[in-house]
Amino acid sequence: MALSRGDTNMANRTLGTWMCGLLLGTVGLLLLPAHTAGTAQTPQPGLKPGYVGAAKCMSCHEVQAKGYKDSPHARAWDPRTPAAASACETCHGPGSGHIEDVGAKGRLRNFKKITPREASETCMTCHNREEHSQWQGSMHDARNVTCVNCHSVHTPKSETGQLKQETVTATCGQCHREKAAKIQRSSHMPVREGKMECTSCHNQHGSTNVRMLRAGNTVSEFCTSCHAEKRGPFLWDHPPARESCATCHDPHGSSNDRMLVARAPMLCQRCHVHRQHPASVYDANAVASKSSRLVGRACVNCHSNIHGSNHPSGQFFQR
Repeated sequence: MALSRGDTNMANRTLGTWMCGLLLGTVGLLLLPAHTAGTAQTPQPGLKPGYVGAAKCMSCHEVQAKGYKDSPHARAWDPRTPAAASACETCHGPGSGHIEDVGAKGRLRNFKKITPREASETCMTCHNREEHSQWQGSMHDARNVTCVNCHSVHTPKSETGQLKQETVTATCGQCHREKAAKIQRSSHMPVREGKMECTSCHNQHGSTNVRMLRAGNTVSEFCTSCHAEKRGPFLWDHPPARESCATCHDPHGSSNDRMLVARAPMLCQRCHVHRQHPASVYDANAVASKSSRLVGRACVNCHSNIHGSNHPSGQFFQR
């Protein structure tokens, strides 16, 4: 059916009004201020309420972003990493309040300012398995040492472990300076050579043994896990060796052979004062006779099986 002239004019006016409105709307969107399109005003799809996303955090915190991207925390394929959850906000909390008022305190979790217990609890939400499972109540935890004292997520210096120092030994030596100094002595564990490190013996995150040792329930049980030839039971046990290897040896280093805490015969005379041999080997008669207790391995020249003997006549630990 053909339209009349009046109907045609009305249709043209309606179409013109609609086109004009569409044009004005488009121009209005183009003239809106740039900040109105920010994520703080319009939540991005897939984010929790109050969360702004890693891209927003990294747009300001470029230095921290670089360290984060190169770390294991950025592995999104691992469901136990921050990247698989809310990235930066997994550990620091939702960032919308921080963006609204950057200078306000308490908007984000700052690991340099929160208590050691709070920092450890944040890390333990993910790191709660295997060797980290004994952290709560450990010697470090009880002394308010926290994860961020040794580790850095954003600016690590080590190749592994995200440590604040280049090596494990350097990290431990910040507090345990006496032990670090002993490693430099003439008789030492092969730590300086790189064959061992502090964590070879100690589990810094906690242990069921004394001194945070990795194995056993006593010092001797741990030492004999490597030095099996010194392990008993023997037919004739030497009590100091059975009770604790550290009675005679300093495991961190010594200026004496075999990391002994003192040179023989002085070491032996700490216990054996009035037994068969004279208490002192430095009297005139002993020196004149060139006693074997003054040369070589001193007492061990004769009592060679000093850790214990299985010989029927081995009560004096001789050959």
